[in-house]
Amino acid sequence: MPRKLPVLAATAMAVGALGIAVMPATAGEPSPPGSAASVAATPAPEIAPGMLKSISKDLGITADDARKRIANEERAVAVEKQLREELGHHFGGAWVTGATSKLVVATTDRGDIAAIKEAGAEPKVVRNSLASLESAKSALDTSAVKRAPRGTSVWAVDVRNNSVVVRANEPAAAKDFLTRSGASASLVRVTQSAEKPRTYAEDLRGGDAYYTSGSTRCSIGFAVTKGGTDGFLTAGHCGKAGAKTTGHNRAAQGTVQARSFPGNDYGWVAVNSGWRAKPHVKGPGAANLSVAGSKKMPSGSSVCRSGSTSGWRCGTIEQHNATVSYEQGTVRGLSRTSVCAEPGDSGGPFVSGGQAQGTTSGGSGDCSTGGTTYYQPVAEPLSAYKLKLSTS
Repeated sequence: MPRKLPVLAATAMAVGALGIAVMPATAGEPSPPGSAASVAATPAPEIAPGMLKSISKDLGITADDARKRIANEERAVAVEKQLREELGHHFGGAWVTGATSKLVVATTDRGDIAAIKEAGAEPKVVRNSLASLESAKSALDTSAVKRAPRGTSVWAVDVRNNSVVVRANEPAAAKDFLTRSGASASLVRVTQSAEKPRTYAEDLRGGDAYYTSGSTRCSIGFAVTKGGTDGFLTAGHCGKAGAKTTGHNRAAQGTVQARSFPGNDYGWVAVNSGWRAKPHVKGPGAANLSVAGSKKMPSGSSVCRSGSTSGWRCGTIEQHNATVSYEQGTVRGLSRTSVCAEPGDSGGPFVSGGQAQGTTSGGSGDCSTGGTTYYQPVAEPLSAYKLKLSTS
């Protein structure tokens, strides 16, 4: 029997400003909201102590490049949204790349190149629209619900390679899975992979340990409120609804109100009056890092997490909307990252700059040899349970 594992708390730190080249507005004429000029004028985000050092170390870049990267990623969010609307069905996805996170926006129509450049992004003409890729990925998800795929661990839309990538340790079985799904083979790329994701549960500050039913250790994700009740988000696999929790100090803490797993991997705990929701995650050196919001960062962005086993670790977002086949069942809508994690880190927060991204679900590898970790995006549980994220 596998031993119970501790939870991952992930604190992601990628928020930034796109290095956007624009002509200055005429004096006395403010740029219209949403324009490239107004986006470029957005002030750079405040960077928490220790964050630059962590990103610089874990990504192997200079502190100056880390600062530029965080700023560019923050501004990339607004530019991506603007171009997604402008390009419509031509939109092929967006991601950031390079040491300082230059925004790349893909389109299926060469006629969009000028608009993309004008917004300050680098254009890339691709064969497939994001909508067609997401449709193919949805077909795989539907097929997996009916019959769990053998020898296939993960599938996701890979905007950087303009395909749906399927990672499998048995490629032949993965091709059977693809055939059953009805998804177009021209949109899907099957790759050999030894990756075997597992959940990170072992047994109100994001990243601190908590225990379910006295033995299973996980990590707090993000503090939330619902009416006059305080609580926190965590991984759904960490405990069933009704389970009692204790804090890192083993004091009585709360009760799991609801959870969704498999299918999703999220849940929330309502705490007693001895605990209060605070907009903090545990950062480098155990310092408090403030959560300012929950803007979704693009693929390629730097991200950090905090967990009760392996602490504070950073990397990049590789793909969004990945589906992972765990032994306990299939989970859809996860984000894949290059951040390492270990048993006990489950449920912990992923943060990009001051923006909450999600809670640790599972992964492969460890923090000695390196690994891959998946997080459950934060927007869905907030909406599903009508929770309010605690922010600074």
